[in-house]
Amino acid sequence: MTNTPSTAPILIHATAVAIGGHAVLLRGPSGAGKSDLALRLIDEGGRLIADDQAELRRSGERIVVRAPAAIAGLIEIRGVGISRVEALEEATLAMFADLVPAAEIERSPEPRCEEVLGLNIPSIALSPFEASVTAKLRVALRALAANSGRAIPASEASAGSRSASNTSPGRVLLVTGMSGAGRSTALKTLEDMGYDAFDNLPISLMSPLVESAAADAKAIAIGAGLRTRGFSIDNILEAIRAVVERSGRELKVLFVDCDDELLRRRYTESRRLHPLAGELSVIDGIRLERRLVSALRDRADLVIDTSNLSTADLRRLVGGHFALAATGLRVFVTSFAYRHGIPRDADLIFDVRFLDNPHYVPELRQLTGRDPAVAAHIERDPDCATFLSGVWGLLEPLLSRYEREGKTYLTIAIGCTGGRHRSVYVAERLAARLEAAGVWVGLRHRDLGRVQPAGLGHAEGSTVVA
Repeated sequence: MTNTPSTAPILIHATAVAIGGHAVLLRGPSGAGKSDLALRLIDEGGRLIADDQAELRRSGERIVVRAPAAIAGLIEIRGVGISRVEALEEATLAMFADLVPAAEIERSPEPRCEEVLGLNIPSIALSPFEASVTAKLRVALRALAANSGRAIPASEASAGSRSASNTSPGRVLLVTGMSGAGRSTALKTLEDMGYDAFDNLPISLMSPLVESAAADAKAIAIGAGLRTRGFSIDNILEAIRAVVERSGRELKVLFVDCDDELLRRRYTESRRLHPLAGELSVIDGIRLERRLVSALRDRADLVIDTSNLSTADLRRLVGGHFALAATGLRVFVTSFAYRHGIPRDADLIFDVRFLDNPHYVPELRQLTGRDPAVAAHIERDPDCATFLSGVWGLLEPLLSRYEREGKTYLTIAIGCTGGRHRSVYVAERLAARLEAAGVWVGLRHRDLGRVQPAGLGHAEGSTVVA
């Protein structure tokens, strides 16, 4: 891990769209066609990150793009107005695309980069209203594929392109799980990341598909569930395993799960028919399915339980565990409230309820762990500094060992009673320390948006995956 200094985020005037999991920033003056091009890219499978303004933050040797909280998920469409679309929370910046008139574009331009937050980012010029502009943008991204979407440090600008050896071995990922738990969302996420994704293929077609795609597809994701024709655990694994071994690829299994009662509620509220219900009740169909797929769950390389996850949470986990680029260990830090349950995806959990609680100080109650007054209150606790030092002393050797063992994603959860003061403060401190050490780190405060007074309330944007 490199010792890259933490850099404050910056805001720029641009529209950000993710293509294959990599962020492209569309730049140009008002009326240049940024939103128009973004809409066409979204229609072709891209994902909006931010419209008009984007926040850039350096994390190790990459730049992370996300939307300012006030405009997340919103896009302004000329002639229609502001609309809400399903957006990607964040992605690694791959390139800038400057939108200019066609007459200003060189026929064979020299490659160019510009320095942002100490990293050199490739940039191209495009005419936004050409019929082929989306195709040109995708071709340009494919030309950068050897860089795995990673920005090049300014000090390495003369070193040329990174080797393609930084990508992971060819992978076949079987995505399965309980019906209604979020398998389709996981597959769509993988497709956005650059996987060739296929869902509910008859088992008889799985082997020919993998065989034909193995020649040029970087990675293949195959969705299989009870609706797959000829479904059986032995048949599915047998159909895939032999051809995977012949092609020299690795086979991984992702199982997407959820609590039975939550699955029942999802089916009841959506009025969808469970594939095994028939004359049975929904809950009996769910229980029968669980018995049928239990052996596949035991075989899975990763089980993601979506019971308390939002759609964004599921996408984050899938992206963290199955990224195509060998980017090393990625760490996600989340604060949470014990009263709302422990995050099921957490690898390490730290309980900070022993710290002095600002909730009982009237002038601090409505503030959060991000506010200086709350931070100062917590730091006056004589055990605070010792605890923070101890946590880092534990984590620092663990991170290198995890990375050496091939672990790609680590979730650290920090909990307190209400998820508003102590856990938020410690999570912020820990994320800053990780980032300063050159670790790729993401940060979220799971329960900070919950209604605080007079009861537990509900989290904003906490709709579970269906």
